[in-house]
Amino acid sequence: MMNWYEIFPCPAALIAFLYLLIFKLKKMLNQKNLLTKILFSLIIAAFFTGCSKTDSEGPASTLPPQQGKGIQGLYILCEGSFGASNASLDYYDFEGDTLYREVFKKANPQIVKGLGDIGNDVAIYGTKMYLVINNSNKVEVVDAQTVKSINTIDLPEGRYITFHSGKAYVTSNEGFVALIDTTTLEIEDTAHVGRNPEQLAVVNDRLYVANSGGYSAPDYDSTLSVIDLNTFEEVNRIKVDLNLQRVVPDNQGNLYVSSLGNYEDVPSNLYVIDTKTNAIKKTFNTGASNIAIHGDSAYVYQYEFDYNTGENTKSYTLINTRTEDIITRHFIPEEAEDKINVPYGLTIRPDNGNIFISDAKDYQSPGTLYCFDREGNLQWEGTTGVSPSGFAFLIRRD
Repeated sequence: MMNWYEIFPCPAALIAFLYLLIFKLKKMLNQKNLLTKILFSLIIAAFFTGCSKTDSEGPASTLPPQQGKGIQGLYILCEGSFGASNASLDYYDFEGDTLYREVFKKANPQIVKGLGDIGNDVAIYGTKMYLVINNSNKVEVVDAQTVKSINTIDLPEGRYITFHSGKAYVTSNEGFVALIDTTTLEIEDTAHVGRNPEQLAVVNDRLYVANSGGYSAPDYDSTLSVIDLNTFEEVNRIKVDLNLQRVVPDNQGNLYVSSLGNYEDVPSNLYVIDTKTNAIKKTFNTGASNIAIHGDSAYVYQYEFDYNTGENTKSYTLINTRTEDIITRHFIPEEAEDKINVPYGLTIRPDNGNIFISDAKDYQSPGTLYCFDREGNLQWEGTTGVSPSGFAFLIRRD
């Protein structure tokens, strides 16, 4: 019997499907009270029934000594299970070839609940690392080297973070982007955008924000908000497709934007947006769950349930961003693809092009991080926390 996590790529997709199911049942049966109870029961059941290199629990303090310059390691933010408050931060030390577990918890024993509930995004800016913890309604700011907590910023249902000219920008499921000063670590302003905004990116003093509308299924949003960073006001909305999620800039000033569709008759898709005209420049007609761009190459994986075949569809597409041509549908070998149950995170090492893909497995068990070289050959794998999804490379600054 197929488990729910083999059909839906993430808990959010499951919720969207359940809302869609209830929406249709309400139309047929018009039994509001009964259907509300069904919805509540299904969501609760879903979350509680479904929802190498040397691994190390790490030293008693935090991380190994930091010396020299260049990329010294990779932080891995693990979402944890919904409602379990078991989000965690792992660290891979490239020099020691060791994966250290729970480094935030070890560096901050005074924070009883650890990182909190649902680690959604992580990024390093300057000497600080920012961890967006969605269900705990906060952005945790730590020293990028020691991982010791510097400040906690209250932010309801934060999703993704990006930076520009000394400011941090964080999306909130409540329909706005928060502007945070990276010196004072205070929220200075907010800008209204579309419903349930997701990933965001800056191109030429414009902030582009993907609006999903995922909490109001089947009435999804389909727009990309454009914010003028000089005034911090929304100046445009670009119509793209249902349920936008990813926004990643390339080296030509374009944006690669993914839509998740409606999990039924509108599939996931990938678009290129020309930021000079704010128009769709290219439609790839390929699914896109995650995107990472390195140089002139866009790495795109898809993990999507196909209602026509009743099976999950997985692909690992490599695109030349200059020509906008698909190079291959398998940027890692097919035997490696078969090892990955639920691809959940993707990043490319800036200096050598190594590819990192994480596997969420069943969203409850420890995940796995895979490292491939730029030709797609598996280099190593290691065990992580639950649902590894976010990455941040640590650069030496001494």
